[in-house]
Amino acid sequence: MDEPIMSVIGERVALGPLRHELMPLFQRWLNDFETIRSLGDIQPPWTMEQQERWFQDEVAASDLIPFTIYEREGLRPIGTTALLGIDRRNRSAEFGIIIGEPSARGKGYGAEVTRLIRDYAFAAVGLHTLLLGVYAFNVAGIRAYEKAGYRICGRRRECYFMGGRWWDLVMMEAMSDER
Repeated sequence: MDEPIMSVIGERVALGPLRHELMPLFQRWLNDFETIRSLGDIQPPWTMEQQERWFQDEVAASDLIPFTIYEREGLRPIGTTALLGIDRRNRSAEFGIIIGEPSARGKGYGAEVTRLIRDYAFAAVGLHTLLLGVYAFNVAGIRAYEKAGYRICGRRRECYFMGGRWWDLVMMEAMSDER
């Protein structure tokens, strides 16, 4: 495997384009309950055919900028992130992230990726607002987003059923002029 292209480089992580040869890894992540439980709308099992369609949709979409997340040390792929639903007229988008490698969770990578994508969205893409939704049980995610400059802007109450109970969807936003 060739060394990956690094488009955005941070202290401990780097972001590069999605790579087709990583499809088996992406499929493993999207079939792992711990990885996808906070996404809400993705249900395993994912076949390789579904994964292939996902990949083709990701790289072809005009309102999406997807990245593979790498640990800088060793260039190990650990997740994916994207700007989704980009609205260039209103200069807004949604932010999404998956830390797929279990051993990479809880190390601050998510917070760093969130900051890198925020800065990329505002400086390189020219966006003004970013929005994300996070389920209330994902306390670590909420903390990471707050560290990266997001603020809670709303809540959709009891809209996600998991683990025998209802959870709120916490809406958070970041603005280009509040960095």
